[in-house]
Amino acid sequence: MNAKKKAKQSSSTIALNKKARHDYFLEDKTEAGLELLGWEVKSLRQGKVQLLDSFIEFHRGEAWLHGALITPLHQASTHVVAAPRRERKLLLHKREIERYMQKVQAKGYTCVCTALYWKGPYVKAEIALAKGKQSHDKRNSAKDRDWAKQKERIMKHNVR
Repeated sequence: MNAKKKAKQSSSTIALNKKARHDYFLEDKTEAGLELLGWEVKSLRQGKVQLLDSFIEFHRGEAWLHGALITPLHQASTHVVAAPRRERKLLLHKREIERYMQKVQAKGYTCVCTALYWKGPYVKAEIALAKGKQSHDKRNSAKDRDWAKQKERIMKHNVR
């Protein structure tokens, strides 16, 4: 064995958009490829990405990821002018793009990126069709989550 081999990462997840799960009801999820530049891939390997306030917009028959922040590494991007919040093209089949476009044009729906992860050597984005939550829905979700935690504690204590 070569001693210089890198230790394998335990998880293939690069970034999660937890705020999307809090602010929206997520309905239809799918996987999309992501068109990236070299410096962006290097930054993703270091985990320098934020998906907060990111969304997907459809125009000219293509899907684009807006608002994702990929912070450039100083040593990796000395020769290029990096744009951390640039629009990134999502790689989807035409049928998938048309299906999402129709649903997004319906009232109250949007499309958000919920996660970025590695699938082999490629970066994949998990995108979901989302409908906004009202404040009372958010409170109900929090109550349900707290009750589930409390049930687990009670069950764990009773098993002993």
